Amino acid sequence: MDRLPWSRFHLLLVVALGITWVLDGLEVTIVGAIGPVLQDKRALGLTIQQIGGAASFYVVGAVVGALIFGWLTDRFGRRLVFYATLMIYVGGVIASALAWDFWSFALFRLVTGLGIGGEYAAINSAIDELIPAKYRGRVDLIVNGSFWLGAAAGAGASLLLLDPNLLDPDFGWRLGFGIGGVLGLGILFLRRYVPESPRWLVTHGREEEAERTVAEIERTVEAETGQTLPKADGILEVHPKKSFGFGEIFDAMVHKHRGRSVLALVLMIAQAFLFNAVFFTYGLVLAKFYGVPENRAGVFLVPLAVGNFLGPVLLGHFFDTIGRRRMIAGTFGLSGLLLTATAIVFGLDLFTAWTQTFAWIAIFFVASAAASSAYLTASEIFPLETRALAIAVFYALGTGAGGVMAPWLFTHLIESGQHWALAGGYAGAALLLVLAAVTEWKLGIDAEGKSLESIADPLSKAG
Repeated sequence: MDRLPWSRFHLLLVVALGITWVLDGLEVTIVGAIGPVLQDKRALGLTIQQIGGAASFYVVGAVVGALIFGWLTDRFGRRLVFYATLMIYVGGVIASALAWDFWSFALFRLVTGLGIGGEYAAINSAIDELIPAKYRGRVDLIVNGSFWLGAAAGAGASLLLLDPNLLDPDFGWRLGFGIGGVLGLGILFLRRYVPESPRWLVTHGREEEAERTVAEIERTVEAETGQTLPKADGILEVHPKKSFGFGEIFDAMVHKHRGRSVLALVLMIAQAFLFNAVFFTYGLVLAKFYGVPENRAGVFLVPLAVGNFLGPVLLGHFFDTIGRRRMIAGTFGLSGLLLTATAIVFGLDLFTAWTQTFAWIAIFFVASAAASSAYLTASEIFPLETRALAIAVFYALGTGAGGVMAPWLFTHLIESGQHWALAGGYAGAALLLVLAAVTEWKLGIDAEGKSLESIADPLSKAG
């Protein structure tokens, strides 16, 4: 798989799997933009705390979904699970459009989170195992960063959906969820282009199916590129098993790869805290501190989301050339320094709504690449047989520690109306980013251009 040239097959693979992040970004951004609208008595009449609580329900669902479906992905395969998680996600999004009070909205956000959490584990596993090693870093960053392409679309759509002159306040936000759910159904068609991972098949005793899958992929790539593929180089002997016990999996993560586990956890906590703190509450910040009308938040969110998407796209190449450790440490560290400066200026009340947004664009251009690299790290530095569960565990722990607390904490800081109180929250996020940079520099793995098997020996490796 690693010797294959880039082809239309790989492009379809990236689109079929990455499009979920686009839709997730679309509806999560709509949630962020509709925060003030949901306080309207004509909508759900929620309080600021309830809006933060609903965001936390979504994150809790994502954590639980990641753990459950991460294990199922390693046990039953990547392909089966990313169909199931997509259906759960779409169901949760459509149900969110039909919510009638806080508890129904929170429950449906929980279900949506279950689906998206499972998608993280299954999709990142599939991408890493099907994309050639020389492209793996940039592709993984772009796929995870495509969330922000959807966020830009969601922010733009919110300008229309939340305009009371066009749509009733209680209908526009529901329509946004409904559109996202319908579009999600179309992804099922694209997913038929994605085969099961041959790496997963061979380690689970399905050698013949793995050989057929690889042969079909090779024929497809040769036909699309017009190139004759070089012969495969190297041999890796494995002892296949239908399943691997939790004891084997956690022994590898906690003992043999303890340093890697610490690294993945610190990176995930830092990025989860930052992004959940800012993007679940930015509509509230604009309204509370800058007096931006609730239906105009999208004007500021569109350029911010575009900057987030361009970061992984323009910087992703360097993660495969300059190298993982230098780029991951550099992007986390620079993000932390920029956020520190922004927190001070915000505390001094020297920003306007637009200058605040421009500061966020600069920060998140870099921080978005850093956040995507956290998922890349968790997905490529552990053995094949535990890849999906490793992604799930560190996503769950990182998001549980950083993501669940952040929306709750920041809604309280925003409600205080005190600039320095919110600036203190931003400074705490900056400290986490700098800590992540130092951890990456000390414990990071130079995985660029290497096969997954050479980065971490499979548990089923002979001997």
